[in-house]
Amino acid sequence: MSKKEDLRGKKGSHQTELYAEVPSTCLPIVYSPEYNITFMGLEKLHPFDAGKWGKVIRFLKEEQFITDEVIVLAREASEADLLVVHTARYLNRLKWSLVVATITEIPPLLFLPNFLVQRKVLKPLRTQTGGTIMAGKLAMDRGWAINVGGGFHHCSSDKGGGFCAYADITLAIKFLFERVEGVARATIIDLDAHQVSSPFPTSLCQSMELTL
Repeated sequence: MSKKEDLRGKKGSHQTELYAEVPSTCLPIVYSPEYNITFMGLEKLHPFDAGKWGKVIRFLKEEQFITDEVIVLAREASEADLLVVHTARYLNRLKWSLVVATITEIPPLLFLPNFLVQRKVLKPLRTQTGGTIMAGKLAMDRGWAINVGGGFHHCSSDKGGGFCAYADITLAIKFLFERVEGVARATIIDLDAHQVSSPFPTSLCQSMELTL
């Protein structure tokens, strides 16, 4: 555990499971099979590859760079976690399938009951968001960290878009500011590297530098 980190958070910080202790045997690589969005083929209606995260992990395992045992399993960001940046009004709007269909640019989602949209679309995005927050902590502990998912740079506190429903980068930084002593500044380097065939500016890679 980092000596600079207070797991209880500073005064006023909420309780979270995202800053849990990670075994030293794990690499600071965060992932969960929950990242991948598959539901009745609807994910294929968008140029964004909603299963690319699993493909990356599968390639790394096939090339024997990693095994399941060394991966840090991502946890889903809770509503309390999300409220660190997002407004309650915005999170409530995500309970409407039409809103999620607009954000993800998959129109047929508006015809699905929201409980299915929550489970099959938003839960994977919340898990990726939790992974980004966890990677921020790991970067402080280990000197580097990677979240295989995340990078939702089109989302703000009260508005989503471009397949981005949660502002994971902003959340990761806010968590560090509130919970890790000595973090004073953060620089976001947005590479915006996305599929060439896609007309949508979907980010695949984000990098973050922290100044202590």
